[in-house]
Amino acid sequence: MAVLRQVVGETLRGLRLRQRRTLREVSSSARVSLGYLSEVERGQKEPSSELLAAICGALDVELSELFREVTDTLRREEKLAVRLGSVAGGERARLHPAPGESRGPQARALGPVAA
Repeated sequence: MAVLRQVVGETLRGLRLRQRRTLREVSSSARVSLGYLSEVERGQKEPSSELLAAICGALDVELSELFREVTDTLRREEKLAVRLGSVAGGERARLHPAPGESRGPQARALGPVAA
């Protein structure tokens, strides 16, 4: 499962890079230390709503736009996790059939397995 602060950080970094702006430019405009903004973008710090608003203001992006992108990313990751989980579950079922369940034609040809 995705960690929210990581998705928020990745989204902020993507917004900044699309504008071809440096960390220094955005940190100065948002009045946030360069190091702290870097940690937010790397998902190491969970920013307050006030800090997010300041960063979004510096990027000239509405807070709702940030949250929309974060929501879209989370939705994609959740759907992917569900699909991967169902595929992995299906693999386990084929590799480890339930007791008494057929193991396919080769297993029948070999006969019962001694315990």
